[in-house]
Amino acid sequence: MNKEKFVLSLDQGTTSSRAIVFNHQGQPVAQAQKEFRQYYPQSGWVEHDPLEIWSSQNATAAEALSRANLSTDAVAAVGLTNQRETTIVWEKESGQPVYPAIVWQDRRTAAFCQKLKDEGMEDMIARKTGLRIDPYFAGTKLHWILENVEGARQKARDGKLLFGTVDSWLLWQLTGRKVHATDLTNASRTLLFNIDQEEWDDDLLELFGVPRAMLPRVGPSSGVIGEVEKNLYPAGALIAGIAGDQQAALFGQACFEPGMAKNTYGTGCFLLMHTGDQRIPSQNNLLSTAAWKIGEKTEYALEGSIFVAGAIIQWLRDELQMVRNVSELDELADSVRDSGGLFLVPAFAGLGAPHWDPNARGLAIGITRGTNRAHFCRAALEAIALQSLDLIQAMEKDSGLPLKELRVDGGATNSEPLLQIQADLLQQSIIRPKFVETTALGAAYLAGLGVGFWESRDEIQKIWEHGKTVGPQKSPEDTESLRRGWQRALERSKKWAE
Repeated sequence: MNKEKFVLSLDQGTTSSRAIVFNHQGQPVAQAQKEFRQYYPQSGWVEHDPLEIWSSQNATAAEALSRANLSTDAVAAVGLTNQRETTIVWEKESGQPVYPAIVWQDRRTAAFCQKLKDEGMEDMIARKTGLRIDPYFAGTKLHWILENVEGARQKARDGKLLFGTVDSWLLWQLTGRKVHATDLTNASRTLLFNIDQEEWDDDLLELFGVPRAMLPRVGPSSGVIGEVEKNLYPAGALIAGIAGDQQAALFGQACFEPGMAKNTYGTGCFLLMHTGDQRIPSQNNLLSTAAWKIGEKTEYALEGSIFVAGAIIQWLRDELQMVRNVSELDELADSVRDSGGLFLVPAFAGLGAPHWDPNARGLAIGITRGTNRAHFCRAALEAIALQSLDLIQAMEKDSGLPLKELRVDGGATNSEPLLQIQADLLQQSIIRPKFVETTALGAAYLAGLGVGFWESRDEIQKIWEHGKTVGPQKSPEDTESLRRGWQRALERSKKWAE
């Protein structure tokens, strides 16, 4: 029998569930992935089937273990990471969801959020939770289910319903319906949790009309929280790590020191900066969030999200048909010294942090007779990097910490010109890890720490592998006009749809 042990990471995302088996060096030895259906019942509504989320995740766990040819006793621990804010309510007895999962992208609660703002609730909520009032977060989705599903409110009062984000739902299923719990990172994204006192908040529960009996117990992000039921894979294995996907990615990037940050360049961008063991309330329109809790110690992060990053590249390819593929875009962007004074502001769905302007719209400005598609390609990459620069500068102002380095992951980080533009703008090294599935890796690290598979973060830091480092090649003076022009273009895009 092979005595080597492994950690199984379950990474439940917005469009697919995956499972990855990691060895003691933090390297992936097997993985499996399964997509599931997206439901759009009305404009602005996004739903998933909770039973399909569970069955797809369960299937990938079995498949990854089978591919690695591992028996259950070779699994030292299981880690969970999940799409955050997605909201599920189910019956305690039958285990049946009372309504589909309402996904983080869903905007159905916008009018309710506006009502709360009009009633002057924004400051109180920000003070207690570190969040803004927005349909993004779980609390307003849970309120909607209790208001709109027949009989749900009474059943909730009678203690017959359970609420959870996706981690809680998976944990409940994996433990044979024995453990109803979550971790601090997921609890802190609900609008119901007092991030300073680290408990569900009575004032917020009253405001959203949520009975306390529905809520999961809140535990740390690392440490044994239950074991896998004997008729599931991997039977009897200890579940020892839970974190929401962006916090898991911050941990998976080994951003353990204040001032270290990670940026995930996907369709949008999620940028988190570690701020240490003090929560920093944002003065610059960012979110102040729990990074993780290990043992008795909670650490914090500032977070900003950009709505459109890699999506601008898809737009140039699919809608404008300027390029056939991403590598052609990179070649064209690299073929010109600059974008010739052209700026693209990709506010297709408004602007996210730090502007929060839902009425901003996309803009192309500075076009001359000499503007060609190479300029458009370069301006698109610059737009991604400039939006990230705005977030980093807001984080530095809020925290008083200079950026130590930026670690990057996500599909758009395969673009060499993008990484170079980002390094030049930030005047900092950009580090892309060898293994870019940092979300799953972070959940594995947390679970492994929770059972002593890895002794400490120092050990993790040693096995974390750099892939590529890109340093600045231009001086701040060289990028001055780019930064100034971007700010002017941004101002012109704001409030356009009002």
